[in-house]
Amino acid sequence: MTGGLHIIHVDLDAFFAAVEQRDRPELRGKPVIVGGDPRSHEYTRGVVSTCSYEARKFGVHSAMPLTTALRLCPQGIFVPVDGAKYQRVSREVMTVFRRFTPVVEQVSIDEAFLDVAGTEALFGPAPELARRLKREVVETTGLTVSVGVATNKLIAKVGSDLRKPDGLVVVEPGDEAAFLAPLEIRRLWGIGPKTADRLHELGVTTIGQLAALPLESLTRALGDHGATLHDRALGIDSDPVTGGGEAAQSVSHETTFAVDATDQAEIERTLLALTEGVTARLRSAGIRAGTVSVKIRDAHFRTITRQRTLPEPSDLTDTIWRAAVELARPETRGKKIRLLGVSATQLGAPEQMGMFEIVDEKRRRVVDATDAVRRRFGDRAVTRASLLERGLPAPFERDPASAVEGRVGIPKVEDDVE
Repeated sequence: MTGGLHIIHVDLDAFFAAVEQRDRPELRGKPVIVGGDPRSHEYTRGVVSTCSYEARKFGVHSAMPLTTALRLCPQGIFVPVDGAKYQRVSREVMTVFRRFTPVVEQVSIDEAFLDVAGTEALFGPAPELARRLKREVVETTGLTVSVGVATNKLIAKVGSDLRKPDGLVVVEPGDEAAFLAPLEIRRLWGIGPKTADRLHELGVTTIGQLAALPLESLTRALGDHGATLHDRALGIDSDPVTGGGEAAQSVSHETTFAVDATDQAEIERTLLALTEGVTARLRSAGIRAGTVSVKIRDAHFRTITRQRTLPEPSDLTDTIWRAAVELARPETRGKKIRLLGVSATQLGAPEQMGMFEIVDEKRRRVVDATDAVRRRFGDRAVTRASLLERGLPAPFERDPASAVEGRVGIPKVEDDVE
């Protein structure tokens, strides 16, 4: 869809690492790797959350095992994830965005789309607004952002990725296909490694070559997804920016074991710790979950998810934990488990006290009192005795996987189409 310049994509540059470098001047200009120190037993199985551009020069990248990052960059400075701090800074940045437009679609902790149609009288044309936005983010947070300005979300997103860090790319109306044409096909949404391999077999390596491929050939090779990719290769995208008050869709928390877990009691205690983190955030946000999901990854990297709808929406730890345990038990018995996660979905504000809430009124009062103590004296002021076991995930450590997530638009890397 071609129209005026009114869509902006903003991406914080190396966000977690940049926050650490901002707060610790001695780290500036050095290879910073966020995810924990692989030389510590606690993090030997961890992965890189993000890294500074200095570390990227050594081949380090997100989702890489920390042990591999250490081998590639032995002089790297490894720091743990401080999820609560990153969430706080993210909210500050999103507040800056909303000074320019109410239509802000946050798609992850460090990126968002903005629709600035109708703001020209206040801030000037979209490219000028983008420059002002970049300055205000620096002045407010000390961080840099990369920005793409275009007629649609697809082009704006590709543009913001091209000149990192601190980049600004403007694609004029009508130039969308020409802008995409020389770029490698992996730049396009929906093309992962497997799809790229199939396209390479067809002799396609650039987006321009993809656009020139007959539609019949694409659909024969990739099915309906081929038609979607053909439109995208031409710069066509009609997905609107949605924002301005959308409700959260999920709250989740997951952890990777330092050593594969086989003991069922350990697995269930870990699920309890994860559930504590999820339900604390539900209650803090004033919402309850209608569905509980568990994520399980075994030693062979096989990942499964299981979910269950609750009899009534809840934000109580015991209710959600019991459901998580019942879902996980059949999938974890007799297996070596590498990763566990708990997710709450179908979120909404409580409309009235349900039948089970009346029965559990005493439990509700205990939970409310416990939350009040934690708000006053810190998240770790009160915890369950069973969670004092060594090696369990911190229930209230708000890492990126533990965030309250809004509407999920386009992820950083889309899944391959099988």
